[in-house]
Amino acid sequence: MGWTEAADLIVKGMEGAINARTVTYDFERLMDGAKLLKC
Repeated sequence: MGWTEAADLIVKGMEGAINARTVTYDFERLMDGAKLLKC
């Protein structure tokens, strides 16, 4: 796997999380109605 493919997979994962509104604190505090993920 090259850097470009790895970056594309990261972006795809982030888009999925943001679209599902299930995010970590840094994004949750900026989004209305988002679900906060915790470790």
